[in-house]
Amino acid sequence: MQIDIFFIQMTKEKDNRDSLDYGEMRVPKLFRKLFWPTLFGMIASVLLNLADGIFVGQGVGSDALAAINVAAPVFLIATGVSLMFGSGVSIVAAVHMSKGNIKAANINITQALTVGALVMAFILLCINMFPSVTCRLFGGSDKLYPLVRDYLLYVSPCMFFMVILMVGMFVIRLDGSPKYGMVCNILGAVLNILLDYVFVFPLHMGIKGAASATSISSGVGALMIIFYLLFRSNHLKLYRPKFTRTALKLTVRNCGYMIKLGFSTFIAETAIGCMMIVGNFMFMSRLHEDGVAAFSVACYLTPLIFMFGNAISQSAMPIISYNYGRGNINRIRQTLRISVIFAVVCGLIMSLIGFLGAHTIADLFIKTSSPAHAICAAGLPLFSICCLFYTINLVLIGYEQSLENYKTATWFMILRGYMLIIPCFVFLPLLLGNVGLWLAFPISELITFLVFGGYMIYSNLRKA
Repeated sequence: MQIDIFFIQMTKEKDNRDSLDYGEMRVPKLFRKLFWPTLFGMIASVLLNLADGIFVGQGVGSDALAAINVAAPVFLIATGVSLMFGSGVSIVAAVHMSKGNIKAANINITQALTVGALVMAFILLCINMFPSVTCRLFGGSDKLYPLVRDYLLYVSPCMFFMVILMVGMFVIRLDGSPKYGMVCNILGAVLNILLDYVFVFPLHMGIKGAASATSISSGVGALMIIFYLLFRSNHLKLYRPKFTRTALKLTVRNCGYMIKLGFSTFIAETAIGCMMIVGNFMFMSRLHEDGVAAFSVACYLTPLIFMFGNAISQSAMPIISYNYGRGNINRIRQTLRISVIFAVVCGLIMSLIGFLGAHTIADLFIKTSSPAHAICAAGLPLFSICCLFYTINLVLIGYEQSLENYKTATWFMILRGYMLIIPCFVFLPLLLGNVGLWLAFPISELITFLVFGGYMIYSNLRKA
């Protein structure tokens, strides 16, 4: 009774413009109201990433593009930390909300933001103290090192702001305002594109300009998140922290649980980094800097594929977590079914675009006179096979996360992100030549999909 009264009040609040009721609204309608703002907001974020690649590739050159690809795993670590705390706190806060405990949800949100930001600051400090080590560990060369060093230094503020921005996005959607989150992402993307052009072309700042544009635009988005949580939120907001011994112990405990729940998301994001690092080494060994530049285009497109799977997963997550807290199995199954259908449709469309538009995509990033252009245009159709399986895998893993099955979700993320991708990159080129370089990621995702499907069938048979 207390839960029902709480959510009736939520839907009547004037500030709650999106009027989301996770327990009563029809699941297809609820999913759509979450999915489209989430997707459009993420499209804006990916455009921010793509703008860097296009402007750097056309305005600075293919070596700069390769340097960003060497530095990109650091960016993905930052994204992974942000999504880990964001998805973890989203699940915990949703369960608290289903029980009417808003104070506990607000405390968890504040803990996720502050601890996540501190963790990211420590990582950035270590990376910028040893840039040459970072360059070599991630597959760079002496020729690329100066560019990698400059990019890491100027893009570091962005990685710090990213924690606030991404954790805040989870909170805002849970608070019933996904459209505000979409505006934050879109505004940041538009600002980044404008600054990219100004810094790279008229001001001739090169790779430093592209990194600075990314940092400034993400800072604006982070400020919008803080403004929302302080002055505009419906129910979820920042809670004044306490620094007593008991409070610190609870913070460690709560953040540890959030990390457990969100760790598979961290693995998902850093798995892209693993793919990039191993790919950088393999492409460098067989095709040198031009190969890494061509591979960087596929790496720029990977977040676009991830975006669709992640948008579906993040839209389903609060619905599943809330109804899991209430024990409503039918709504959970309905949400999973809708999520998988969306994943299949989006994956097929992206694969088709990769097959038909490979040359056009290569033209956007690399000058046709560069040897990297031909390598890229030939490889992208093969790489795009991954889209369908990658998207479905993300949705299924997100489903396990939402049910607090963090061990299962984490195991499958490790399987697809590390246990399969590394041997695929090492052995497929030996069997298939350079074609194997482009097929490594699709094959690892296909195997993961088959194993995951078998696991879910086996689990359902055991429950029956």
